Amino acid sequence: MNLTFHASKPSFARLLGVSAFALALGISAGCTTPPKYLNSGKILPTTLPFSEAVQVGNTLYLSGQIGNIPGSLKLPSGGIKPESKQVLDNIRTSLEAHGYSLDDVVKCTAMLADMSEWAAFNDVYKTYFKDGRFPARSAFGATALAFNARVELECIAAK
Repeated sequence: MNLTFHASKPSFARLLGVSAFALALGISAGCTTPPKYLNSGKILPTTLPFSEAVQVGNTLYLSGQIGNIPGSLKLPSGGIKPESKQVLDNIRTSLEAHGYSLDDVVKCTAMLADMSEWAAFNDVYKTYFKDGRFPARSAFGATALAFNARVELECIAAK
C-alpha cells in the first residue's frame, strides 16, 4: 500500500496520522487538562530544578532516578546491585505517591555507567515486575551519571 500525502488537500491517511499522533500525546477533542508537575518530597528535595513526575491525562512521566537513599543524595554501598534495588524502590515510592504502581509502568529507559554491569542490573530489575510483564525498555551506557551513580532509570506509567 502506497500512501501519498498532498499538502493542498487533506487525505484520510493524513488525518488518521494526525489523530494517531494526538492520541499518542493524550490529546483528544475536549481534553483540556493541563499537565500536573508533581513532587512528593519522599525521595529527593523538592528544591531541585526538575519535577519528580509530570502527569498528562492518565500518563505519568517520571524523571530519571538514581539509587539514592531517600532524603539524601548518598548512594548505598556495594555497587550496581544495591543501587539497582534502591533505584527501583525509589521508582515504586514515586509511583505510589502519585497513585500508580509498578504494574502501571509501560516503558523504562536505563542508563548504566558501565554496560558490563547490564546482567547484574537485570538480575535485580526482573524481580520487580510480576508474571514476566516487563515494560518496554531501552538502555544505554553513559560516560558519567549524577553523584557517580552506577544506574539511572526513568519510567513512564499509564492507567
